Amino acid sequence: MLHIEDEYIREHLLQGKFGLEQESLRITRDGHFAHTPHPFAGETHIDRDFSENQVEINTSPAESAEAAMHELGAYRRHVLRVLAELEEPELLWPFSNPPYIRNERDIHIAQFGEEEKSREAYREYLSDRYGRYKMTYSGIHVNYSFDEALLKRDFSLYGTGSYRDYKDRFYLDLAQRAITYGWLLVAVTAASPLMDATFVEKGGEDKDLFCGIASVRTSEMGYWNYFTPVFDYTDIESYADGIQRYITEGYLIAPSELYYPIRLKPPGKNDLRTLKEKGVDHIELRMYDLNPLAEDGLDLRDVQFGQLFLVWLACGHQAPLAPVDQVNAAQNIKNAAHYDLKTVKIVYPDGRVENVIRAGLYVMEQMTAFYRGWPDWVQDVLAFETAKFHDLGNRYAQKVAARYGGGYVRKGLQLAEALQQRALQREDTQQCASFSR
Repeated sequence: MLHIEDEYIREHLLQGKFGLEQESLRITRDGHFAHTPHPFAGETHIDRDFSENQVEINTSPAESAEAAMHELGAYRRHVLRVLAELEEPELLWPFSNPPYIRNERDIHIAQFGEEEKSREAYREYLSDRYGRYKMTYSGIHVNYSFDEALLKRDFSLYGTGSYRDYKDRFYLDLAQRAITYGWLLVAVTAASPLMDATFVEKGGEDKDLFCGIASVRTSEMGYWNYFTPVFDYTDIESYADGIQRYITEGYLIAPSELYYPIRLKPPGKNDLRTLKEKGVDHIELRMYDLNPLAEDGLDLRDVQFGQLFLVWLACGHQAPLAPVDQVNAAQNIKNAAHYDLKTVKIVYPDGRVENVIRAGLYVMEQMTAFYRGWPDWVQDVLAFETAKFHDLGNRYAQKVAARYGGGYVRKGLQLAEALQQRALQREDTQQCASFSR
């Protein structure tokens, strides 16, 4: 728990760094997957994920949510301009769920060349194990690190051990609390209630599919492993060794196959050896949907809320999560992905059970009390998120269903065209050239 009674810590509590990772699908203007080669070769911050047409934008660490969003927006406009200028112009699909899918062969695995054949082999393995359809989900990861001066000040108040051990312990405790309450972020950022029926049946083009889910990718239908992992949070070595055991025992082929809503990541190369040698650098929140209601696919207030959420967690207490609590926490995430939050439950570590609306209002009340007296933007963000529990009509999923239902792909194409046209009209689309090359 951060020593918020300390004046320095209290004054610098909201200082930290943000990084955003946003996935989107390149598509043709008739709503099918683009099969052209990745058009952003050599651009450091624009890569592919599973498929050749899945664009992944990675921003630099930024000192504020606003700065991270500004960079994300610049990259998106750059991507949209490049796609518009291709010989056969393409669009960026604005939803987390895909448009039309002809069949599994329609989803082309990313090609990285002879020097990185292992990346292609890994994707072939994923294709065989999970199927390619689920790989077409796209989302947003929000990365956050607490200010180093803040953590060092807090460490000085402990007075024991090394700073490295303190920092790892801080993030391990934070990860446990984040998975316990991570369902809250799913509930407020879910924005993918609709699918095209081609996801489940051939020849189903232009048939909307609604499964009672607000965020398909974080629900039971989403991208999860075939087991629920249980982590050892004793120390960073035990945490990393526990993941390695899943690999050794055949549950996973690599750490990257661990599809879990919360990740602890080291500086530099993201692997278990680096995590053990260098410790934790930041925490990753992986449950945000693409938001088609926001210009850049992400609302600034949701990024700011992610920070407020993590800071609130870092200032609280929680006993270590027992294995059963970890399993319940993962299920809570899936439950909060439902469309009607009155019908699904949250199980707390103390055994209490409430529906997601009541649980959400309770947590928001706790956060609002914690941040009482903070600047207006903090109060505005908390009020914005709380309103989604008072009236489910304020949730993105409900708005998306109302606006894009009855022609999900057709209306999505109209939105994609409009977003591209607006991007082409912006004067600052060239700003990201200095970021990328």
